[in-house]
This record gives sequence, structure tokens and C-alpha cells, in this order.
Amino acid sequence: MQVAGSFVIGDPLDPATTMGPIVDQTQLDRVLGYIDIGRADGAAVTGGRRLRESSGGFFVEPTVLDGVAGDSRAAQEEIFGPVLTVAGFEGVDEGLRLANATAYGLAASVWTRDLRTAHRVARSLRAGTVWVNTFDATDVFAPFGGFKGSGAGRDKSLHALDEYTGLKTTWIDLT
Repeated sequence: MQVAGSFVIGDPLDPATTMGPIVDQTQLDRVLGYIDIGRADGAAVTGGRRLRESSGGFFVEPTVLDGVAGDSRAAQEEIFGPVLTVAGFEGVDEGLRLANATAYGLAASVWTRDLRTAHRVARSLRAGTVWVNTFDATDVFAPFGGFKGSGAGRDKSLHALDEYTGLKTTWIDLT
């Protein structure tokens, strides 16, 4: 929560701002609803309040839901807000099981000093992007997209062009 507490929340056009508002009231209600779900499921909640309401914007305090059960909706569904869900696990295999036990697979981040572990976990995760010892690194030349419920194609890179074409193979015997 130290990092989340350092965010400057405000006008997204202000260069000093590090986190702007949520897009609209519907999404604000959705995000706050997931925070309530996490709380009801027994997660410890840090943050989670609406901020700057008088501004007319839809600001949510960066939130950590610690101790989220793997089957909680807060862990199983995409929140699309400033909410981090945290679940403890024992060992790499249990961590992989938890990470892959969701209907989504857009991106994942692995933190380790062991390069073998990094490769094993990255290979085993059902996610379209896996970051190792970083998060949100990207480049327009690298494809971005997910697996499972997050698997609607790829953005960026030459691979994105495939989304706009219908590849076809035609075999003709001229003998």
C-alpha cells in the first residue's frame, strides 16, 4: 500500500497526476461493488474509498484487498479499477494453480531472482503477456492480448494485422 499511497490522484491533464478518475458512474459503482465483495468475503481492505467527489469526477482511492479467497468474485472477475487483489499461496505449483484458475488471462507478473523459475512460471501461466520482475512494460512492436475470456485477438505489432484479414489457403491440382 506504500506505493498506492504515493499516487497523486487528480486531473489526468495535470503532469503531476499519476492516477486519474474512472470513466463514469457505472464503472465507479462496479469498482466499489467489487471492493464490497472482497470485504464481505473476508479480505482485509486498505483504501477503497471514493475520493474528490465534489470535483464531479469518479475517483477511487487505490485499494488492496489482502487475503482474497481464490473463488471470490473479486479474484475471479476483471475489476478494471485501481484494485489489487492479493492471495497467499505455498510454492510455485499452488501459485500457478491459483493464477490459472480464472476465466481470464490477459497479463501476469512474476517476481523472482531465479531465471529457471521465471521461465517455468511464464511458460505455465495462461496469460497473453507475462512480465518478469516488472509490470506494464510494452512496445508497439510486441503483440498484446490475452487467453481465455481475455483472448479477443492481439493489439499492436504486425500480428494485429491478422485481426483485419481472413487468411485462406487454396490448393489447386493442375495435372
